Amino acid sequence: MHEKQKLLLNLINEDKGIGSYSLRTIAEKMGAENKPQLAKYHLQKLAEAGLITLNLKENIIKPVKKGYVKSTVNTVFSLPIVGSANCGPANIFAEQNIQQYLKVSSSLLPYTKKDLYGLIADGESMNIAQIGSKKQAIENRDFVLVDSSVKSYKNGDVVVAVIDGMATIKQYENDKINNRIVLRAQSDKQDYLPIFIHEGDDFEISGKVVGVIKG
Repeated sequence: MHEKQKLLLNLINEDKGIGSYSLRTIAEKMGAENKPQLAKYHLQKLAEAGLITLNLKENIIKPVKKGYVKSTVNTVFSLPIVGSANCGPANIFAEQNIQQYLKVSSSLLPYTKKDLYGLIADGESMNIAQIGSKKQAIENRDFVLVDSSVKSYKNGDVVVAVIDGMATIKQYENDKINNRIVLRAQSDKQDYLPIFIHEGDDFEISGKVVGVIKG
């Protein structure tokens, strides 16, 4: 996300009256004095990412929040997408860094969960995984649904593992004989080496993968 957009999003979250401001005033507050069209551009980009609701004609500028919204057709869920997780080598991941909201029909969610968040899969090392009741694989650029409330994992679960501050999506195995955690790829593209986690390593599991929405 552009630095100006991060600043603007913080302003919107902190100031509920920002919708009544002129574009020129908003530009000044984001450090772009005399550039109202720049403020408009970044507002539109935030709206395109699903991070804000924007209607300049009606003076509506407000942040989108995670949760269910009823429409005339069905119920949709605003799912926070917090970045990408590499399905090969691990990639940078920060749960607090919401990059966009994805509007998901409730019929596509595996179950109602307030602790769901989304990642964008980057890579093909889980392209023959079988996720959820639909037995879906995880392919490059798919949206991966993660349940962060799960704290107990069993062998065969697909998880989001954070290693040295980096995230990867892999199949979990607790190798009790060798006192280690093994993270395995599930791919027909190439042979990926397993990742071995030992006591004392900088490692945590951020949640269990419970669904896939095709990108």
